[in-house]
Amino acid sequence: MKKKIKVLIVDDSFLFRETLSREISGDIGIEVVGTAENPFVARDKILEFAPDVVILDIEMPKMDGIAFLRKLIPQYPVPVIVISSAEQNIRNVLKAGAVNFVAKPNNKALMNSFINEIITKIKIASIAKVKVNISDRIIAIGASTGGTDAIACIIKALPKEMPGILIVQHMPPMFTRMFAERLNKLGKFDVKEAQNGDMVGQGKILVAAGGYHMALVKKPSGYQVSCYKGKTVSSHCPSVDVLFDSVAKTAGDKAIGVLLTGMGSDGAKGLLNMRKEGAFTIGQDEKTSIVYGMPMVAFNIGAVVKQSPLDKIPQEICNYISLKL
Repeated sequence: MKKKIKVLIVDDSFLFRETLSREISGDIGIEVVGTAENPFVARDKILEFAPDVVILDIEMPKMDGIAFLRKLIPQYPVPVIVISSAEQNIRNVLKAGAVNFVAKPNNKALMNSFINEIITKIKIASIAKVKVNISDRIIAIGASTGGTDAIACIIKALPKEMPGILIVQHMPPMFTRMFAERLNKLGKFDVKEAQNGDMVGQGKILVAAGGYHMALVKKPSGYQVSCYKGKTVSSHCPSVDVLFDSVAKTAGDKAIGVLLTGMGSDGAKGLLNMRKEGAFTIGQDEKTSIVYGMPMVAFNIGAVVKQSPLDKIPQEICNYISLKL
């Protein structure tokens, strides 16, 4: 049996939401998995139901549909059909990332043709590819005890099209260089021990050097790292918290944070700051962690959006930035 297309309806009118939900559910190929009265409720329901298509009204309170689209598409590239009574919005909504537009009917006589049109466009949208620019994305990974093998497992599984990756693994000097060389031999990515001023970019991985903190900074030429000696933070240098805090401030909702196996709590507060800035955050689960310390603290303080076993983390990353594993 063919899988139904899961649809989420976002409109501030209760009557319109209910009418549209009832009418399009009459098609055997469509299932309305939820409705939302504003973009803030919509965001939670998108994460909860993972719809195949979103129907979005433009004129809404709290945040208009175009502003929501601009925030939504880079984080969750779902096909969106915009409905609006103002046709002058067409160019703006398509530029913001919508895949199609339907004019909202202004009288009951037009309702049947509107429903037929939107059902057709839902079916087309469900197979549309939503392109996302990943050049300004950042993936930040932190780990301690057991982390070298965990990180290698993730890097081996990721496709070469990944955005720039920054890694803090608790290790003394010299060993971080050897670890970077080990990852580089995997062949997919250009991996090196980070030096102050190194550029961050697609297909590149920078590993923080032992004894040096690594922070992300934004320059006119793009993302760079600042590497410096300093006091221990969360009992470590390099510190995962230092990296994650800088990524939260610099990349905000364009970042993905991953906290892996390790003793203590380094990285938990930084991961929470990343989540507060809109980043997607992943914590390794207890079963696959050698030491369920750092990811446990992060989970307990609400820093983790998705807790996952180690072998599923690459897929979670790829799903979030809409890349095939």
